[in-house]
Amino acid sequence: MTRPEANGASPTELRVRPVDAADLGQVIAIDAEATGLEKTDYWYELFHRYGGGRTRQRLFLVAESGDVIQGFIIGEVRDWEFGSAPCGWVFGLSVRASARLGGVGARMLEAICDGFRHAGVNKVRTLLARDNSLVLSFFRSQGMMAAPFIPLEKDLD
Repeated sequence: MTRPEANGASPTELRVRPVDAADLGQVIAIDAEATGLEKTDYWYELFHRYGGGRTRQRLFLVAESGDVIQGFIIGEVRDWEFGSAPCGWVFGLSVRASARLGGVGARMLEAICDGFRHAGVNKVRTLLARDNSLVLSFFRSQGMMAAPFIPLEKDLD
């Protein structure tokens, strides 16, 4: 794996900012690279709900170096779900494979946490598949640990 420098930018040139509509093509490509699925409609819907910095409780950020989007992160402040005090939730994060291990994910997580603090919360949570060791390792390296909740699910056949 390479660092952002390999794509012509030093780590200090990496900028984390709110997503623009013009970024969606690269966001879709990064997600498709990670998931194997191109979900164009999904990403445009997320942009309309979370993009453009319309609210301080919904954040959709990208990390860019030059004109290349290296990654994205999406989250929101959720209030009083099942008795939990308001907190920030990260529900989408991906970094271009060629930019991993260069601090891109850490910079984006730091930026979204700053946004959550600005919205008045002091805790951040996420949820991920138990077999997603790449993302689990990243979040653990950033100081996140198991939360006091148990996720439950049921098939709706």
